[in-house]
This record gives sequence, C-alpha cells and structure tokens, in this order.
Amino acid sequence: MAAVAGTRTRLNEIFAQALDRSIRDHGEVGLHVAIYHEGELVVDVWGGVADPVTGRKVQSDTLFPVFSVTKAVTATALHLQAERGLVEYDRPIAQYWPEFAAEGKGQTTVRDALSHRTGIPQMPQGVTPDQMADYEWMVDRLARMKPWFEPGTTNAYHCYSFGWIVAEIVRRTDPKRRPFGRFVQEEVCAPLGIHDLFIGIPDAVEPRVARLIDPPDMQMPPDAPFLKCIPPQVGCFEQVFGRANVRRGCIPGAGGIMNARAVARLFAMLANEGELDGVRLLSAERVRSFSNPRPNTDDQPDAILGFPVRVGTGGYWLGGPGAPSVVGSNPRTLHHPGAGGSIGWANTETRTAGAVCHNRMFNAPEDPFAPIAQAIGRSFGG
Repeated sequence: MAAVAGTRTRLNEIFAQALDRSIRDHGEVGLHVAIYHEGELVVDVWGGVADPVTGRKVQSDTLFPVFSVTKAVTATALHLQAERGLVEYDRPIAQYWPEFAAEGKGQTTVRDALSHRTGIPQMPQGVTPDQMADYEWMVDRLARMKPWFEPGTTNAYHCYSFGWIVAEIVRRTDPKRRPFGRFVQEEVCAPLGIHDLFIGIPDAVEPRVARLIDPPDMQMPPDAPFLKCIPPQVGCFEQVFGRANVRRGCIPGAGGIMNARAVARLFAMLANEGELDGVRLLSAERVRSFSNPRPNTDDQPDAILGFPVRVGTGGYWLGGPGAPSVVGSNPRTLHHPGAGGSIGWANTETRTAGAVCHNRMFNAPEDPFAPIAQAIGRSFGG
C-alpha cells in the first residue's frame, strides 16, 4: 500500500489544486471532493458555483443531487437488514413483499434485485414526475409489472426501479415499518454520524441544494430500452429533479441529495469492512462478499446500458476495466456512479474511500475528474 503523501493540510492543498483544474480546464462548475483514509477524513475541499443563475458559490454545506449514488445507500440499508437476520439474499422477494409475485415474479430473489436481474428495469408507462415522487404509487405499480426478461436470467440495469424494489424489501422487513428515508436516517446515518445525506430532503435544507446544469442531449432512437427505464419526462434534468415534490419524495434509486463528505463517510465504513469509529454496521465477511461479481458481468453487455458493467451481487459496482478514473483498476474496489458523474468509492486494500459530488451533468466518455484521479493515485496509490 502506498504511503499517504503528506499531512492533511498538504493533502487538502493537493486536492484543492486538482479541483481548480477540473473547473478551469475541464468545464466543471461546482464541486465537492472528500476522501477518508484509515477511517479519518483527510481531504475535504470544495469550490465553484452552486447556482449559475444567482451566482451562489459552493460552500462547505452545499448539497448536490447524486442520482444513482443513492443506490449505494439503499443497498447498504438492505444489507443491514440481512446482517440482522431479517432478510436472506436467496429468498424470493415475495416472501417479504407478497404483491411482488404478480406476473410471474414469484421466484425473483433479493439477490436478483441487488444484481439488476429482476427483469423489470423499466418504469411504468406514462409515469409523471408527480407519480415518481409518490413512493406508494411507485411500489404498487412495480409489484404489478410484467417482466421484460425472465427474472434471474439477464443483466439489465434498473436505472430507477432498483431503488423502490430494494427499499420496499427493507420497509417490509423493518419491524417498525418506517418510511424508507427515515429508516436510512435512523439506522444508517445516525449510527455512523453521517450528516447531510437525504433521500427526501427536509424543507430547511432546500436553499443549500445546488442547481443542476443539464447534460448535452443524448441521441438515442425513440425505442431504445434506456428511454423506457429513464423516460424523458422524468429524466435527470433540473426541470424534473429541481421540483420541490421530487426533492422531497422518496426516490431511493436516484433521488438522493447529499454532499461528498456524507457519501465518503458511508463508503469509509465499507472501506473499513463494515466498521467506522468503533461502530460496526456490517460484518467484514459480508462486506468482502460485495466484491463477488454478478453472473456474466464481464463478458456480456448489459441489456439496458449496452456494454458490460462490472456489478457485484451486493448492488455496488466494482473496479477494474472501464471503471471511472477516480476508482482505479482494483477489481475489488466498491463504488457507485450516478448520472452526470457524481460518485462514491471504497478500496478495502488501501482503506481509502471518497466521493465527488458536482452539479454539471456530463455524458461519458468525457472525464472532467482526471486531475482528481491523478491526485488520488499520487497520494494514496491503489
């Protein structure tokens, strides 16, 4: 393992310079970068503009929509239920949520859900932002949905649907039957001392949320499967995810609003194999199992994304070929990207975890975080 290069002060100087280069040379607008090493927050830098309309600057407490980074939080909540003996990965979802058995989904397992293999990556036809923000409406429609693929047979990234499926398993197995956003606050955030991580924001933090800068239009044929999974009317745009009811709704696959410090702290628990600051949420053995890849993850294109995606059976993405530059090549590194580039990651070998949150959406293969990735390599290795 490479030695950490310099003191915390020096590390913050290195990463502040990298952040500035991402803004100056790569078109970034507002950014927050946080990194933990050996359970300690060693990098916490931010800069740029949170809202180009008003000129509001990014501050220490600015919050960002992080889209699918939210899935890492949701998966962690389910693993907590498994740790407590309330969920078994290879049991049918319908054992916990009977309505899910409709339309031939009765044998679809919890592990299928974590692996994006339930066969229902699509959103309900004609879904609106108001309906998407209505948790009860969404879980009811998904339970009744007919699979596109035979459950358990096909890797098909559940861009949005992953969240409601996994969250409802958590809710159904919670003895208190709490709303999922509250469960996350009480059972994940509170024990770990995580602040500023929300799946459904409270009113008080609304002024701190950064404005999204929408990505360039993606040219896709109108019948592309991806557009059935993220229909344009509920796409990853400011006009949708800037709505008050969407920000306050429980959208557990894509609606999280957080900052990098909060995301990095969650991943620091994973980097330390389930424990942080004396609080153990998950066993080390369980966390190590998250690096097991789902079937056919390296050699077959994902049916929705169109290329192989290294996803583990625990719901997190894995490092290796094609991973984002900040994640690196270690095939056991856990991470989760979000639409537009926000990301969190955990390397259990270097005991390093980090996150980048930002507000300028971009489409691959652009890599505006290259300076940050270079700083990670020089400072932490791995």
